[in-house]
Amino acid sequence: MLLDTSGLLCLHNGAEPCHPQARAAFEAAGTKVVHSYVLCEFLALSLARGLPRTRTLAFLDALLAQPDVEVVYVDRALHQAAMDLLRNRLDKGYSLCDAVSFVLMGRRDLLFALTSDHHFEQEGFVRLIAP
Repeated sequence: MLLDTSGLLCLHNGAEPCHPQARAAFEAAGTKVVHSYVLCEFLALSLARGLPRTRTLAFLDALLAQPDVEVVYVDRALHQAAMDLLRNRLDKGYSLCDAVSFVLMGRRDLLFALTSDHHFEQEGFVRLIAP
């Protein structure tokens, strides 16, 4: 399962309406994959939503310490593949972070994403959080 920004926010913030759904999906999954762009986006989103920085950083530390969570650091080749995907989907509102997720999920044969973002469905993936 890929961990996306919106899914991490729901998992982290107990006040989010989809928190129970995110927690159940996270706990039911085996291996979880997240990439460095999601981590950057998640931190920025959490701070923009007014969540305490220390609590958000502690959440990230605990998440990344879990043995079943793999972090993929975006390199030049993955970044370029995502840029190519964006150029081929000019009709979509995908972010660069989304595009990296889609490329990575395709390379890893991942079908499920801990996300509420409908863009994943547009690319043929299954979002596990329905708002």
